[in-house]
Amino acid sequence: MTETRSTPTTLRVALGARSYPIHIGPGLLGDPQWLAPYLAGRQVMIVTNEVVAPRYLERLKQSLADDLTVCELVLPDGEATKTLACVERIWDALLEAGFNRRCTLIALGGGVIGDMVGFAAACYQRGVAFVQVPTTLLAQVDSSVGGKTGVNHPRGKNMIGAFWQPRAVLIDTDTLSTLPPRQLSAGLAEVIKYGLIRDADFLAWLEAEMPALRGLASDALTRAIERSCTIKAEVVAEDETEQGVRALLNLGHTFGHAIEAHQGYGTWLHGEAVGAGMLMAAELSRRLGWLGEAETARVRAIIAAAGLPLAAPANMSVDDFLAIMRLDKKNLDGRLRLILLRALGEACIHDETPAETLAGLLEVFPRR
Repeated sequence: MTETRSTPTTLRVALGARSYPIHIGPGLLGDPQWLAPYLAGRQVMIVTNEVVAPRYLERLKQSLADDLTVCELVLPDGEATKTLACVERIWDALLEAGFNRRCTLIALGGGVIGDMVGFAAACYQRGVAFVQVPTTLLAQVDSSVGGKTGVNHPRGKNMIGAFWQPRAVLIDTDTLSTLPPRQLSAGLAEVIKYGLIRDADFLAWLEAEMPALRGLASDALTRAIERSCTIKAEVVAEDETEQGVRALLNLGHTFGHAIEAHQGYGTWLHGEAVGAGMLMAAELSRRLGWLGEAETARVRAIIAAAGLPLAAPANMSVDDFLAIMRLDKKNLDGRLRLILLRALGEACIHDETPAETLAGLLEVFPRR
């Protein structure tokens, strides 16, 4: 019996002259029609990592025309590599190959590769084209869309970077078939986030479909990716450089980034830290009187169903959390700005959390 292949879906990030498509579907990686229109010139640099390269690099290269100059750079894997030193390797490779301002960088991999390649593209010769080809669920639904690029600093996550939009995002859903369960759960954290901040009906659908999603059911994953990208594209179109509403996409991230920085980048996956962080945000929202116990229990249940942590690291004190959270990029004029939930499906930016309320939550939140 012949397997039915779904027709690719195209969404659009509406940013005027910088608008670009998000193509979603199976088999995009090796099909030249999806990539060729977005190459700026005849020079192409594919940047990937040592985990993704053996699986997808040759397939991507085969989709490029023979008359292109194609170079490749394979970097180490992991969040710990998201540094200026690794970005310098990208610039070194571009310079050694003699690439000019009409070159195109292709980011083939997860969020770390996408963020670094985007940042390298933003800076090389003051800005060159790049295309996102995300291969993890987290990158497909979040980091590949919206133009946030950058690297980590030992004192804080994503502290050095730039807004630089890709020419296109190509999401080949077939790549999820090789995604390890832990990485899948990490990606589901960002999917859950979209339901919590903006779409209660989507949240309810996720609750019902979580077993299918964790079982890599193609139809369920495709719908989750499409809805997540739709919400992300809408928010980015409203607020490209995060002056207001785009900050809502950071639900759980202030807590989560503190965990990542304290534990050492890569010890906790980004999505794992965000999962715990979203539960902390929900618990704080309950303490402020916005969520009831039943709503908070739903947040806890869906995070657990996705296979994400329900506790913070055992070695993190209240002071550890607060010291790192004070460095968060959303903070203004010394005020800690948190993304919290007025209701399920309705997030808000809040900078008036009483210090004792926040400290009280951090004191009693479970550790493991």
